[in-house]
Amino acid sequence: MRSVALMFLLGDFRALLPKHLATQAQTLEWLARAHTRAEAQLALEEGRAFDEAAFLASITRRLRRFGCGDDKIATRGHESDDCSHVRWAEMEVYRLSERGAGAGTRARTKAFGRIARAALSRLFAEAESPPRQLIHVTCTGYESPSAAQLLVAAKGWGSRTRVSHAYHMGCYAALPALRMASGYAALEPAASGALGAEARVDIVHTELCSLHFQPLRHDPEQLVIQSLFADGCIAYSLFPEGSARGRDPALAVLSQDEWIVPDSADSMAWFCSDFGMEMVLARDVPEKIARSLSSFVAGLLHQAGQTSAATESAVFAIHPGGPKIVDQIALALKLREPQVELSRRVLRERGNMSSATLPHIWQAVLRSAAVAMGDLVVSLAFGPGLTLSGAVLRKVAAA
Repeated sequence: MRSVALMFLLGDFRALLPKHLATQAQTLEWLARAHTRAEAQLALEEGRAFDEAAFLASITRRLRRFGCGDDKIATRGHESDDCSHVRWAEMEVYRLSERGAGAGTRARTKAFGRIARAALSRLFAEAESPPRQLIHVTCTGYESPSAAQLLVAAKGWGSRTRVSHAYHMGCYAALPALRMASGYAALEPAASGALGAEARVDIVHTELCSLHFQPLRHDPEQLVIQSLFADGCIAYSLFPEGSARGRDPALAVLSQDEWIVPDSADSMAWFCSDFGMEMVLARDVPEKIARSLSSFVAGLLHQAGQTSAATESAVFAIHPGGPKIVDQIALALKLREPQVELSRRVLRERGNMSSATLPHIWQAVLRSAAVAMGDLVVSLAFGPGLTLSGAVLRKVAAA
């Protein structure tokens, strides 16, 4: 029995442009009006007076103070039509003239399912052959059968494609999904007796954060969250080296690891509430991540056969949980601005798309002429736990 060191590559990235792409100023104005409409409806239900103009002015100031400004995020994308207008009576989720909190979790789940199914249909419309494995990643909605299962059934792939779900991990989920994909792909040659297209694993993300805003929550933490998150849908493939078939360039997977940071369980949470998903995000998350970062990155590089000196020239694909996350990591690792520019660019152009953000950065790395063939790409993402996840990749010519 021969022992083969398998090298797996990431490629074939394809992302959907959001249905609605608005400037950050427009999204903050929508949020201010949504908060005002929600509070007005609550006041009506409670039979108390409400000064709508005064509240609108106040919440607008608070969003400017606590929210993520347009100097950090220029535009954000949303798949739901609700976020594109303020005709509350016509909305699917934010019918704020009926209930200040908006629709409940059931209605939000229904909206998620409809949008996710349409997204997968578009992302795989030109798929010439079925993947052996399909991993669906999301933390913003669940249904069974899932959008991935329904896609496989509609395509007639039911006897050829296995579907797995990587759900509810939050912003770092692209990296656990990559671990799953690597494991699946490594097992395929033993089962099939040959490397090739049958070992391909497709990963697809459908993150619809805009379905989960809380318009009756006016505290600073929630204003940060609502001004930061956006929607993102993207698919890509992991395949064995040598089965490129036009997937050029690609990212070779050199190492992967994950830690749970001590004494940080209360720093970040993501849970189901009566009105969609709800997030907890402590102000000290960047500092807690930074304290564990140097050792974690050194271990990642060692597993990849690199020394810590590689941080001086590597590109860093950092999940931008917020602008301060990128700032703290750059400071802790003594990175130069060009090393983190693509991470900042994706945040600036699209906002925080939860688990779909890091794959968008990987796609930007592959498209960037500033990232040369052979350059290392250190990927880092963070989520509830507090979980610190990472991988070392290398930009390569796949063919």
